[in-house]
Amino acid sequence: MKKPPKVRAQSTTPAQSGYHTRMNDITPQGTIDTATGKTAPAELSTERVKTIFSTIARKYERFNAISSFGAYRRWLGGMMNQAPIRPEHDVLDIAGGTGDVSKYVARTKHPAHIQLTDLVPEMLDVARMHKARGAFGSTPVDFDVVDAQDIPYADASYDVVTMAYGIRNMPDRPRALKEMHRVLKPGGSLVCLEFSTPPNPVWRALYNVYLKHLIPFWGGLITGDRDGFVYLAKSIRAFPDQEGLAQMMRDAGFTDVTWKNYTGGIAAVHVARK
Repeated sequence: MKKPPKVRAQSTTPAQSGYHTRMNDITPQGTIDTATGKTAPAELSTERVKTIFSTIARKYERFNAISSFGAYRRWLGGMMNQAPIRPEHDVLDIAGGTGDVSKYVARTKHPAHIQLTDLVPEMLDVARMHKARGAFGSTPVDFDVVDAQDIPYADASYDVVTMAYGIRNMPDRPRALKEMHRVLKPGGSLVCLEFSTPPNPVWRALYNVYLKHLIPFWGGLITGDRDGFVYLAKSIRAFPDQEGLAQMMRDAGFTDVTWKNYTGGIAAVHVARK
């Protein structure tokens, strides 16, 4: 299937509302430092993300498997159960990284086409290796380096947009969500898997200990980049909770926003409709 024509995305400045967060000083307006949620130039977070993920690209999947004790596979399976993808659909995978989500989509949904995108070329290089080994089966998959805050595709190009662990790393989240809304066809869906907030206070406290101490430990051990995973843990703690992300989606123009928690709310899958 031919890729959609590229266009220059229009800048958007959506109206904001108060998002549920874990930090009182997070400002939802403008660009932020994704490690803290505080207002900061977009370049700070963008360059940090590029540096971290270009360094760990070839070890990223191993880290996910070990650090989550295999739970990330159940989360991806749940994401597929919630994703309204049909065989005739064209799917845009945002922040697709090494291709985990696209592989699950290809194997379980068999869409007409997947456009796999990421900000970091080194992550896509790993995804291309998976394609060469047949990981996507017969599903046509194309690759493109894309900043989700400025998606280079035409309006109403895709039936479904998927994204896992992506929106948290974007310094202008409202703009990114607006862009995803723009490239979806009317009636299309955004399916988003992201780390979230366990509603049970005891489980949440234990999870925060895990984030602070074990995530950097596993990251340093597996990839050699402990500092990168200190950032990862901070970005998760600073990210809005389930309702906060749902409200961001509504503010971007989405309707019928729902979510389902996994592993006690450590992760959540949101589904939103255009």
